[in-house]
Amino acid sequence: MDFNAIWQLLYDHGASAKKEEGTRRFWETLTDEEQQIAFTTITKKLKEKAFVNFDPIRAIRENIWQTKKPEPINYRGCIIPQGVQVFSAKYNGAWGMYTREDIEKFHLQTLKN
Repeated sequence: MDFNAIWQLLYDHGASAKKEEGTRRFWETLTDEEQQIAFTTITKKLKEKAFVNFDPIRAIRENIWQTKKPEPINYRGCIIPQGVQVFSAKYNGAWGMYTREDIEKFHLQTLKN
């Protein structure tokens, strides 16, 4: 996501030009997904005339925190859909039943045989 697009929104909303370089450095630390979420959320809020902080870094942070991070699906105690294969793995300190894709994606601990 292009920094200039988010900066223009924030600047037009009252962000100080003095904060542009610091905001750019912060923006570049974010993942593509976080940048997209922040841009989309801030754009929507400004169109709806909802509150967006005048401090550009704080505005970005506040609008990223509202998003829920993805988590693996634990099938323990659930009906497992047909064709889905699950394995025992540990997530956030608790054992559960997860797909191989989630085990790999979230780097879950598995039992070693």
